Amino acid sequence: MQSLIERARTLIEALPYIRNFYGKTFVIKYGGAAQREEALKEGFAQDVALLNFIGVHPVVVHGGGPKVSEMMRRLGKEPSFVHGHRVTDQETMDIVEMVLGGLINKEIVALINSHGARAVGLSGKDALLLKARKKLLKKASPEGQAEEIIDLGLVGEVKEVSAEVLQALKQQGFIPVLSPVGVGPRGESLNINADYVASAVAAALGAEKLILLTDVPGVLDARGRVIATLTARRARGMLRRGQISGGMVPKVEACLRALGSGVRKTHIVDGRLQHCLLLEIFTERGVGTEIVP
Repeated sequence: MQSLIERARTLIEALPYIRNFYGKTFVIKYGGAAQREEALKEGFAQDVALLNFIGVHPVVVHGGGPKVSEMMRRLGKEPSFVHGHRVTDQETMDIVEMVLGGLINKEIVALINSHGARAVGLSGKDALLLKARKKLLKKASPEGQAEEIIDLGLVGEVKEVSAEVLQALKQQGFIPVLSPVGVGPRGESLNINADYVASAVAAALGAEKLILLTDVPGVLDARGRVIATLTARRARGMLRRGQISGGMVPKVEACLRALGSGVRKTHIVDGRLQHCLLLEIFTERGVGTEIVP
């Protein structure tokens, strides 16, 4: 009987969060281990379905870089990266679209739907959802010399989110699952960082939360401890001082962009934990770093 009472207490603990978030939109960037390990994939799909059933409107944006690289090698093409960005020629772009928009996107849709929800797979090309421009990297040059521009090929950045199709799906109770491929000014496909896509989508939808899943516990301090809550000002300072580095940089930048566009709260969550979404959203302590205005 005591164990049953404890289960009831767990549900009661979640009650104020459920009440506050009813009818709100959460944009979730799905990637890392949570997208590769079978038990974590199943748990993620359950979490998204549960959010939908209690009145939250989840929108999923997914990555899939490791799977793209794996498919490239199987097809005899070696992946190439510059400063963490995939160099994307036309052949690579074809593989990106095949893996992200086909294999991965439809797997996520099927998993969510297997738990009774209604997910719909989309590319940023559908209904011109993600209008993009080509991304050029600027390489620092010695003083007095012209800045060097690095051409990454068909790599883009979000110019505009046309959110009408997402709003229409949300109003009908569907869960959009979006692959981060945008459409350029001449109709060409552009490969875009999924963290930045999720940030732009959250801003366009006026989301309550942006949640980024990653493979680390969260943003760490100088002693390697997770920082439970960061203000935007402190996060910007840590970026300037190089205290945030590597793959965490685009995630923190994505959070800051979203906050600057009106998203109320952002989260960087350890996706290696089973049911990390529910633990972050519906418990007092959470399981990652929240970045707030």
